[in-house]
Amino acid sequence: MKPALLAIDWGTSSLRSALLAADGAVIEERAFPRGILTVPSDGFATVFDECFGDWRAANPGLLCLMAGMVGSRQGWQEAAYCACPAGFTDIAGQLSWMALEPASEASRIAIVPGLSCERKGLEGDSALATLPDVMRGEETQVFGALQTLQLQDVPDLVLVLPGTHSKWIRVETGRITSFTTFMTGESYALLRQHSILARTLPAGDSPFNEAAFVQGVQIALRGTSLLQTAFSVRTLALFDRLSPEALESYLSGLVIGEELRAQSLDANQRVVIIANDALTQRYQFALVECGIACDSPGAQVTWAGLSAIAQTLHP
Repeated sequence: MKPALLAIDWGTSSLRSALLAADGAVIEERAFPRGILTVPSDGFATVFDECFGDWRAANPGLLCLMAGMVGSRQGWQEAAYCACPAGFTDIAGQLSWMALEPASEASRIAIVPGLSCERKGLEGDSALATLPDVMRGEETQVFGALQTLQLQDVPDLVLVLPGTHSKWIRVETGRITSFTTFMTGESYALLRQHSILARTLPAGDSPFNEAAFVQGVQIALRGTSLLQTAFSVRTLALFDRLSPEALESYLSGLVIGEELRAQSLDANQRVVIIANDALTQRYQFALVECGIACDSPGAQVTWAGLSAIAQTLHP
């Protein structure tokens, strides 16, 4: 197959890429521990060439589309946010083309814009009347998932993208209308590594314990605040109610359960989970406790989203 697109997902901690054929089929994939935080401000072009120079040399003029934090203020080139509500054609039409040398290459490398939205804040406060939220990279995954699962015409759809900063996204007939970010993964890491709970939990990672995880979800759904329920990790250990090996999964259930407790979900509604296999499994278990069914298109929908964008461009 002849490559038609160099697709790149350049995030905070990792750099993933794929050579795609014109129909979106994956020809070859690569991954590097070269997230944007590892790259000096003037070093992006060098890293790009080190990682993909051979692919580009073998395919002169190859189109390259990049999604993720590479378009942030700390990335290679800042790509302006596209305001919600926004659909596929909005982000496809607002690509940030790179001003590279030689000039012949400039029109062939672009960054996908992130999305922004506003939610209610403090009424009457000019600065905080609304609170902004942003995403970079997730929008490409969402549109890739809609393509993969053929959900573009669904009038009301909820998607969750778990991770360090989980995103809950509302989509109406193919347009992202709003989204909310939850610092779930980061909160778990802080509690796991830097709170008093770290002294209770085993030093190394424990195998996933489904029963303990579900118990944590159930406690969170019945509780009032993670600030209160999290302390039970310590007290359950003090009174030997849970084994040390189960505590890590229990804490994971507490923070994910807290995230779900904040959602307004219709029991008749399905939720689409976009994550790796491990996180997908945990969110499936948690959503079952809420009586919610779910679908998952897999973690590779970024390539489907970037391929769809590429197909809107002139050759």
